[in-house]
Amino acid sequence: MQSNTSSVTKNPYVLAWAFGLIFYLLEYAVRSAPSVMIPELSASFDTSAIGTSSIIGMYYLTYSVTSLVAGIALDKLGAKYPLSIGTVVVGLGCILFSISSIYGGYSGRLLQGAGSAMAFPACVYLASRAFSPRKLATAIGATQCLGMLGGAAGQFLIGPAIKNGFSLPFIWIGLGVLIVSIGILILYVTPKEETELASKTEKSGLLSPYKIVFSNPQSYLCGAISGLLFAPTTIFAMTWGVAFFQKDRMMDFQTATLASAFVALGWVVGCPLMGWIADKIGRRKPVLIGGAIFMILNLLQLLYLPQLYPAYISTFILGIASGAAMIPYSVIKESNPDKVKGSATGAINFLTFGVTSLLGPLFSYLYGNTLSTAVDKEIHFQNAGLFWVICIAVSITLALILKETGTKKDELVS
Repeated sequence: MQSNTSSVTKNPYVLAWAFGLIFYLLEYAVRSAPSVMIPELSASFDTSAIGTSSIIGMYYLTYSVTSLVAGIALDKLGAKYPLSIGTVVVGLGCILFSISSIYGGYSGRLLQGAGSAMAFPACVYLASRAFSPRKLATAIGATQCLGMLGGAAGQFLIGPAIKNGFSLPFIWIGLGVLIVSIGILILYVTPKEETELASKTEKSGLLSPYKIVFSNPQSYLCGAISGLLFAPTTIFAMTWGVAFFQKDRMMDFQTATLASAFVALGWVVGCPLMGWIADKIGRRKPVLIGGAIFMILNLLQLLYLPQLYPAYISTFILGIASGAAMIPYSVIKESNPDKVKGSATGAINFLTFGVTSLLGPLFSYLYGNTLSTAVDKEIHFQNAGLFWVICIAVSITLALILKETGTKKDELVS
């Protein structure tokens, strides 16, 4: 009898999680799409490529900050209203981004980042209620898998659309209307719930979950590791990849887009695969460190032995290995109490994309600014790639300090 009740209770969360995944897929398409339209956006906003890159980067600023709001909102209110509101905000941001004005560009991108911050924490929150703990890393990997599929679609589909004459307003308004429609459906299907935090907020204070999460050193390690592993895909592949492959490796637009988009397709495979392996062996650290080492080896091949196989194969393998960046999302949840699940995910999103927000301008300053003026294009490409190799190496060092949280962690002690 209890089992049937439990099953009935979880079914609505599975459906809500599924609609959340659709939003997450679209949100990732919104995140990656500007990388294939930098010249068109520069003309629309009447600014340089670097200026356009700055506008695009505003997404990560509000994404990281709003992640903290997302976590506390989920723990206090559940997923129903925060997720649907976040979806509508992204839709409005897309519509604003269609305006041929630098102010519309900044405003739209800021709104896109702010609303998108709700997508992944809400999906993880719903997944933690829909699936058993033993399947959590797999569910989180599947969630990120759908997101990266959207990231690939944002480049694969929108790149040819631009080339075939579809206007920027048509694309961005269309995305906006579609995302707002999904938000309305999310509001309808997501269960309303009474959360533990909601009943205790008056006594303990609204920010008490973050006091728990941020007083745990494991949380900072998880955020730093994930951010350093995430940055090569979010900054390089999804922002600068097409431009770097075109300028430094002399690829045509279609080939450069293919090479960049295959990183996201690699994530589609790598995220659930890495999560499944971590769940299967009951340990997080070996998979995390192994994936990071494989990222370095693959990047070195892309930089120094590009003739071994086509660039899109290199980037696809890189994407698979970088699925390890999602494992810290499981670790931070397992390192903190169950009552702060949403806040733990919000915290790691804040830390992860805080790292991205810092590394993005640094990479632009060091290598983006010299993309058109570099004398030796191949050396320029290699130096830019080594920047990410160093970041990944730092993440491995931090991962060695991280405490194991998998189901078989006790076997390491005995």
